[in-house]
Amino acid sequence: MQYQSNFYSTEVFKAVQSAGLFSDSKVFADAIAKIPLAEIENQYVMQKPTGEALLRFVHAHFDFVANKELDALPDFTSAQQYISALWSRLSRKPSTVAKGSLLPLPHPYVVPGGRFNEIYYWDSYFTALGLLDANRSDLVEGMLDNFVSLIDRIGHVPNGNRDYYQSRSQPPVTALMVDLMWQEKSHDEQWLSRVTQALLKEHQFWQTGEDLSCTDKKAQYRVVIMPCGGKLNRYWDPLAAPRPESFIEDIELAAAVTDSETFYQHIRAACESGWDFSSRWLANADDLASIRTTDIIPVDLNALLVLLESQIARCFEKLNELTQAQYYANLASNRSALIQKYCWCDKKGWFFDVDLNDYARTTVESLAGVVPMFAELVTPEQAKHIGKKLEAEFLQQGGLVSTLVTTSQQWDSPNGWAPLQWFAVSGLRAYGQNQLANKIMQAWLYAVETGFEQIGCLLEKYNVVEPDKQASGGEYVVQQGFGWTNGVTSRFYRLLVPEVDSPLG
Repeated sequence: MQYQSNFYSTEVFKAVQSAGLFSDSKVFADAIAKIPLAEIENQYVMQKPTGEALLRFVHAHFDFVANKELDALPDFTSAQQYISALWSRLSRKPSTVAKGSLLPLPHPYVVPGGRFNEIYYWDSYFTALGLLDANRSDLVEGMLDNFVSLIDRIGHVPNGNRDYYQSRSQPPVTALMVDLMWQEKSHDEQWLSRVTQALLKEHQFWQTGEDLSCTDKKAQYRVVIMPCGGKLNRYWDPLAAPRPESFIEDIELAAAVTDSETFYQHIRAACESGWDFSSRWLANADDLASIRTTDIIPVDLNALLVLLESQIARCFEKLNELTQAQYYANLASNRSALIQKYCWCDKKGWFFDVDLNDYARTTVESLAGVVPMFAELVTPEQAKHIGKKLEAEFLQQGGLVSTLVTTSQQWDSPNGWAPLQWFAVSGLRAYGQNQLANKIMQAWLYAVETGFEQIGCLLEKYNVVEPDKQASGGEYVVQQGFGWTNGVTSRFYRLLVPEVDSPLG
């Protein structure tokens, strides 16, 4: 598989990114060449422009796609009105040919917003919650079909539909998308067969390496061999090179480490996790250069893989292929037992990631620990402990903090993110803790509405400790739009307000 186009190895790409012509490296990675790249490269090598001349050269030879969701909007009086209006602005048309780095998709889809002007894998599930609330199941079905198409073509759903994202995926949510469409579509045997084959192929992607000799290794690719002989998974990216969308940032950070290739793999694997970046992955919580993602066995990833295996079993059962159904049900059961064995801490009443080096639980308490409850893998007693800890330590004025560690990384305290609120709320409701779930939803809506009153839009993340202050941290400024915030917020409004009175109808 060719993970990257030749564009990212050209002299012009390296020169533009190194010169810092754009405040965000992703801008140029997403540029669309006006003429064949080989011609642009030849002209650049002959001219070697610098400074303002280089900027003029770039704009003469590349187009840049505007983000229509950032255009002026009417004055809305509520966040609900904003959410309803944004779906059309965040929607993108299907295409049959690649445009720059953008991979074609056969059906319409919804992007997060801002700098994220392409489909994002795990974002799409949370976005879909709001689309269903807006009676757009057709768009959700199309996005699922896009995932099936990507799995058929690439072998997995990439981080996003950009060619530079092909070497990595994100938390696997195709099974969750299938679940959202199950009642409407599972009677259609052709649909069911198609999605089952896609889920099988995605499962194979995560399990690549499990049949290789691991006698002298603890891990192969995304597969980890546990001391008991069982298998769990980690995040991984085979490319040991700077990310094109964060080229100069990676180059500068790599200068502070002794092994730049391993550093690049760790930072890419963190992007596959969706938690880019967090103290979960850092040896030193205040130093991104200490990143060690591939040394961590993530509890949330493995809980989602239980759901993938369970969904495959459910599909086979519906297709009356009972032997296959039992096989994948057993895989899910075995993985669930391993999560209990290695990730649960009785003393803390919480699920933790595991360090691959010594198989000990890590010390970072994060909302990844609620995903086993979201997946309904926990006992009622464990659910009580999780609820108590959520309320006592994670819950703030504006929702749940991502971790109990305060750092400059965007996936740590004081920030809160919509997908993590949903994992927690959904898990609590599954175990009958509706009062706490409502309290979290109300806190999140307070943060969203406070932000909306200040700036008139929804954002990708929030400072849930001090909701009147804008969230910060990470490699780029906070983005507006925003797909998964809109989706989860929409669902919270619906859950808190009787449907007949719902402003989203």
